[in-house]
Amino acid sequence: PEPGRCAHFVLRKRRFCRMVPAAGRRFCGEHGHEEEQNDRKRIPCPLDPKHTVYEDQLQKHLKKCNSREKPKPVYFVQDINAGLKDAAEIPEKQVPLSSLSTEELQNLIVKLKKATNGLELHLKEQILSHQALQEALNDPKNGESAFKHLKQQASILGNMEKLHLLGPGRCFVEFGAGRGKLSHWVDIALENVESVQFLLVERATTRFKVDGKHKRRDSVFERLQVDIQHLCLNKVPILEKKKLPVVGIGKHLCGAATDLALRCLVESYTTCCDGEDEEPAPKRCRAAQTEVAPHNSAGNERTTEDHKAVAGIVIALCCHHKCDWTHYVGRDFFKSVGLGPVEFHYFQRMSSWATCGMQETTSKASTSEDSEDQTNDTEEHEQTLSRTESGSDTLQGILSVEERKELGCLCKRLIDHGRIEYLQQQGYKAALQYYTESAVSLENVLLTAVPNPSLIPEPTI
Repeated sequence: PEPGRCAHFVLRKRRFCRMVPAAGRRFCGEHGHEEEQNDRKRIPCPLDPKHTVYEDQLQKHLKKCNSREKPKPVYFVQDINAGLKDAAEIPEKQVPLSSLSTEELQNLIVKLKKATNGLELHLKEQILSHQALQEALNDPKNGESAFKHLKQQASILGNMEKLHLLGPGRCFVEFGAGRGKLSHWVDIALENVESVQFLLVERATTRFKVDGKHKRRDSVFERLQVDIQHLCLNKVPILEKKKLPVVGIGKHLCGAATDLALRCLVESYTTCCDGEDEEPAPKRCRAAQTEVAPHNSAGNERTTEDHKAVAGIVIALCCHHKCDWTHYVGRDFFKSVGLGPVEFHYFQRMSSWATCGMQETTSKASTSEDSEDQTNDTEEHEQTLSRTESGSDTLQGILSVEERKELGCLCKRLIDHGRIEYLQQQGYKAALQYYTESAVSLENVLLTAVPNPSLIPEPTI
């Protein structure tokens, strides 16, 4: 070993440990168990066995170990958005697609086509842009990947503007925020608007966040490091204090996270926001009472103006193969067309066939794309799908690449239609549209929802 360095030889790296041991010791604290030290013994930490601790100092270490459980924030409510509570309905582990016989696979395809018959499968294109991103879109310093992300963000903002969601006095909640780029551009678009709040929901610790780049004093950015499954928006202090209507947004919100976010917005948050002294409103009307009706009477004013609810939802969908029956909001729709958890399991796996035909294109693109948005990178999602779900050898000769892509798209539309029906039942006017070209992102479907005016009760005279 080098002088003053630990004497432990790291076999994996074929060199000595480079840590500095204490005075008079040959080994560092991590490898001190290799040295006789008055019979003191080092043991793996029970909270994280990747590091060790002296046995006689275990209790002291547990109080300050970085792996110890942190206090839960006030807005943490265990499984509030989880969905299915009945264990009897939770499906058992299913066999993979590759284990299905040809006959079983054909039966699944028949069920899929029957369930999607009559659904709106050809979505309209609504590829928009927003002036807030024009300078960045025209910046030649941006690479191809950054340009793709900017085009998507611009279209999302354009769709928000078309739905009149970019306005004052609102709280924008970005689910799966990552670095927070989408909120950043919304903030720039609302440069001259007052009373704007941003909540960035991300369960993981994120590096290179852009939250600090906003320069307006009126807008406030707050991060909520929590899983969406346990997030109770009603208990977030800023929402309790300011009582702002919420706009839920997200760019490529993976699989089950979309369902958790929808339930977080239109069930747990909206329901919790009802006044304690008021008689509960019908479920379909509650979510619709966000915006003030054009001709309010005094009797109806409290129901609409003072009601904290959801002004709109704009989420770019992604990774249907990561959906989960337990969390899925469209279970009632699936049951209504004669499907259940078993079919859902296979359809969510088959949904990745929609992108598996792009393996070669995606892998080539990945070599030249080092996105600054790596935590929320569309191309990264697509590569994962291609590697894991491109179809097994048992499918070769049964289904062509084009057939698999077509069936994969059907699976995506079926799952998404369940989400649309769920939002409609909750009092929303919901829609799906292509918000960008497939060359920009294979995951190019945007889900939007706003309160349905026809479901707002007539004012009492």
